[in-house]
Amino acid sequence: MKPADQFLDKKFLKTSKKDIVRFRTIWISDVHLGTTGCQAARLLEFLQATESDTLYLVGDIVDGWQLKRRWYWDQVHNNVVQTVLKKAKKGTEVIFVPGNHDEAIRQFIDLDFGGIKIRDELVHTTAQGKRMLVLHGDRFDGVIACAKWLAYVGDSLYTMILKFNQVFNNWRARAGLPYWSLSQYLKLKVKNAVSYITSFEDALADEARKKGLDGVICGHIHKPEIRDIGGVMYCNDGDWVESLSALVEEASGELRLVTWQDIMQRSHSVAVAEENVLEPVLHA
Repeated sequence: MKPADQFLDKKFLKTSKKDIVRFRTIWISDVHLGTTGCQAARLLEFLQATESDTLYLVGDIVDGWQLKRRWYWDQVHNNVVQTVLKKAKKGTEVIFVPGNHDEAIRQFIDLDFGGIKIRDELVHTTAQGKRMLVLHGDRFDGVIACAKWLAYVGDSLYTMILKFNQVFNNWRARAGLPYWSLSQYLKLKVKNAVSYITSFEDALADEARKKGLDGVICGHIHKPEIRDIGGVMYCNDGDWVESLSALVEEASGELRLVTWQDIMQRSHSVAVAEENVLEPVLHA
């Protein structure tokens, strides 16, 4: 069991009704269940602390690429799946839009399983009447589209960087220093990576524009973002490997990004997030 999961005990799994944070819609993606880098324990807390009319799973929820190389499935990963199924059973509309890492599920597009709708892409209309294209986004990634082998190589390198992050940040925690992400640092500082992200965002915005829509909601590149691109609202819900973020729609129709920390604070669990959660990591 990895350090991030060691604090997942019963007192952290129960959130009283009065502490539930409610949204009209929630979008999450790039969870990468089946990998050691997945922050499944924190995602589980997030899911148990929130309710929504609709929950979108915007791809790369399960990492089929990594599971083919090496089987890894911690109990908390199973708990995440069971929690999503439970939400669907209790009335939440759950829509799964597969990504490239869980592309095997694309063979079931337009089918429903266990109350979960599987769709390739679709249009979500907000409470303000904005029409948003929802898709994972991998088909607008030039590397995926033109050289899939290179994507596999990049994925392996990314996994190595995440393993380094775990070791490095355990040391930083012992030294009383905050979390620092090497992969995010490289994405922001390396010129080609910045160019790649900008091209991806522009391509997604252009797709929404061609369809006559107000915006686009996607995942794939692990970079949470909301910004205007030529009159089109571009939204990326981030990931559950590093940023621990989600896109949410408030009852008013406002779209905004939230993090695990935000939700823990809003659900009156700040003491758990700031005091109890880090102790097992510090002494791991």
